[in-house]
Amino acid sequence: MVFKNETYEKLKWIAQYLLPALGTLYFALSSIWELPYGEQIVGTITAVDAFLGVLLGISSKNYEGDGSMIVNTTDPEKDVYRLSLNCPVAELSEKDSVTFKVTKED
Repeated sequence: MVFKNETYEKLKWIAQYLLPALGTLYFALSSIWELPYGEQIVGTITAVDAFLGVLLGISSKNYEGDGSMIVNTTDPEKDVYRLSLNCPVAELSEKDSVTFKVTKED
């Protein structure tokens, strides 16, 4: 499973900022104002956040990027670098950033 970049970035923001802040806010306010189910609500938010983190980790691990930089170091005189793209070259100019994996070729 791989999320599209826009989806990934939104979910990442939710997991890194929104859910931890929401959990902390409710935990603090439930103590001060005696709001109900403080532990249950904060526990639920934490569980959802952990699950979302796992999904984001799986997506990140499976992400192929925009291509690969293939490095051949078999010739002691010089290294040879080759770029293999996963999309047409014209699409790269439409992106804010590109990601390449480095692969060593023996």
